[in-house]
Amino acid sequence: MSLIYLNALRAFEAAARHQSFSAAAAELNVTPAAVGQQVRSLEAWLGIPLFTRAGSGTARLMLTEIARAALPDIQAGFDRLGVGLARLKDASVQAGLTVSVSPAFASKWLLPRIERFQQAWPGLDVLLDTNLRTVDFQAERIDVGVRYGGGKWAGLTAVHLLDETLFPVCAPGYPLLKKGRLTEAALARSTLIHDLSMASDPDYPTWRMWLDASGFLDIRADHGLRINNSAAVLQAAMDGQGLALARSVMVKDDLEAGRLIRPFADKGLDCPLTQAYYVVYRPECGELAKVQAFRDWLLEEAGK
Repeated sequence: MSLIYLNALRAFEAAARHQSFSAAAAELNVTPAAVGQQVRSLEAWLGIPLFTRAGSGTARLMLTEIARAALPDIQAGFDRLGVGLARLKDASVQAGLTVSVSPAFASKWLLPRIERFQQAWPGLDVLLDTNLRTVDFQAERIDVGVRYGGGKWAGLTAVHLLDETLFPVCAPGYPLLKKGRLTEAALARSTLIHDLSMASDPDYPTWRMWLDASGFLDIRADHGLRINNSAAVLQAAMDGQGLALARSVMVKDDLEAGRLIRPFADKGLDCPLTQAYYVVYRPECGELAKVQAFRDWLLEEAGK
């Protein structure tokens, strides 16, 4: 197939995925008119229509039945092309690795350790894509990532990395402490810092759930400070602004450094979490040397 129709196929695939010429154009860094022209040239070459409009007055595109049937094979073909190009690039000194992680995981776990990976792989440039939203590994050219959840994501291989528990933490100088511990009366007067970054997950424990499970049924949990970033929640606790419910993976280094303490450590009030951290990547990229290197390094670090 000539290059012109390969470009037209790429325009068709992007437009089909986004159901929009404009969104496809933004991804491909061309104009919507250019995407439309490439799709029309492909339709003329094939002799069949590929899209219909969703309705009058809308720019949303609908695939024709034959186009919908062919799309998975076209996408699989581009996937294989991408893997082939990645293999070629792997062999060059300019090889790069794009890693997708949450901002909190990056700042509290990955960044304090990433220098060891760079020392082991000095020729591999790492680009950290820190995002709270769920990214599309194919569209955004992500090589590997770390996700928190149940271990199943469509189109991705997931390798278990880290389990964790949940428990309260505060600054060692928190004024309501007595010999590093909190009484129930002091807990009732404490400011509770709520992590809203997981608020949409019904399985993620809240202060109300922890208080009830720990026997503090009469202590209110509907007040306090609310923050939508896990790292900022821990920073607020370090600054003495109240108590935070901390995930063990995120808070490990701060506890070891003495920046935070566990005021109920002697009571065994840890809350096990049903979700965990996973290394994730597209199955067809699992054979790439750079993906294997980063995955194996993450697992080694987690094992420590």
